[in-house]
Amino acid sequence: MYAILDIETTGGKYNEEGITEIAIYKFDGHTIVDQFISLINPERDIQPFVVNLTGINSNMLRNAPKFYEVAKRIVEITEDCILVAHNAQFDYRILGTEFRRLGFEFIKPSLCTVELAKSLIPDQPSYSLGKLVRSLGIPVTDRHRASGDALATVKLFKMLLDKDTSKNIIKESIKLNPKLQLEPKHIDIVKDLPSITGVYYIHKANGDIIYIGKSNNIKKRINQHFTNTNQKSKKIQIHVHSVSYEATGSELVALLKESEEIKRIKPIYNRALRRNIFTHALYSFKDENDYINLKIDIADGRKKPITTFSNRQSGKSFITKAVEDYNLCQKLTGLYKTKTSCFNYDIKNCDGACINKESTELYNNRVEALIQKNSYANKNMVIIDKGRDIDEHSAILIENGVFKGIGFFNLNYQINNRDVLKSIITPMENNRDTQHIIQNYLRKNKRLKIITLD
Repeated sequence: MYAILDIETTGGKYNEEGITEIAIYKFDGHTIVDQFISLINPERDIQPFVVNLTGINSNMLRNAPKFYEVAKRIVEITEDCILVAHNAQFDYRILGTEFRRLGFEFIKPSLCTVELAKSLIPDQPSYSLGKLVRSLGIPVTDRHRASGDALATVKLFKMLLDKDTSKNIIKESIKLNPKLQLEPKHIDIVKDLPSITGVYYIHKANGDIIYIGKSNNIKKRINQHFTNTNQKSKKIQIHVHSVSYEATGSELVALLKESEEIKRIKPIYNRALRRNIFTHALYSFKDENDYINLKIDIADGRKKPITTFSNRQSGKSFITKAVEDYNLCQKLTGLYKTKTSCFNYDIKNCDGACINKESTELYNNRVEALIQKNSYANKNMVIIDKGRDIDEHSAILIENGVFKGIGFFNLNYQINNRDVLKSIITPMENNRDTQHIIQNYLRKNKRLKIITLD
């Protein structure tokens, strides 16, 4: 018996994704004998590119069941089944991660239709689900939705069963997926680590730091390093001797410390983060009609950005929301290329800056409000976040738009008095990465307390 499934997720960091939709078809090799399809409230944000890809947004999931509410049904429908999925390693990992959050180990044998197709239908130009089923003449509806993709996988798997005339290839391709076990030395390291937010340092036997990371749960993250099977994790598992850490309480403080420490120490397995962590930026300029235009472009160190983004899609999503929130013109924000009016003007959602109908003063005031909100250039302020203890807070100091450093305090007097504030701040380097980290964090955490300094 097979449980053929497809999962849609929120996207995001590895092993921090959440499920937004799941479809499981129980298949006996001939027909579908049972099915389970449901949207799921992931209790976390959905990445903008995922919303664009699947069409699933947070509003659709507000009243959907949470994973723990459907977990029992998933266990029941997959009982005594081999899990089948297109790129099964991904779906199996996501499902296992969700069950582990509930304290349950979900272990099943699995089959991957990508691997099977490569063996049984060689020389295809692409083995992505959409292109593969189209090339094989398999009908597919609701692409990038769990039900549509799972049903297409059922039809593909049925074809693969027919092609496996010897009945050996599929049998030999079943992965048993045993529970990943920690080695004894790794168990000793993990058991002494706390489940707190902070920066961690992985050392080899001579004390050299080979990797630096940050996490909201250091114990859990180190456990992932020791059980993951990617190349970097395997190298870390071989060379690790000990793990030290520094508690920060605040994720923002952890991000800033991680960035600075990686640049300073340059650990061998942190190669990717030694480079700039943003690729695109938001710039402004005035056109020939004196309107302030906004543009997402590749980050250029010679220009001063309003704010920065990890990729172009993130920037585009930001601008799309800004158009709605600040009633801006699609044409003047680069979202709608035209020589006449933008689409929003045609549907009466734009006041006409695209055709010089709205006054530049009124329009530019709204753009300036957006810029002011999302840039801390020339600002003097303290960002207040969580501390390491229940009665402590963290403080991130910005002076004249320059990041000065971080500190921890217990009494409001310490941050309201400028001299005392400076004495508790540990100086840190200001660079484009720190600006990106702070601006990105402020965008995602709109309820942070910010104190403006005179």
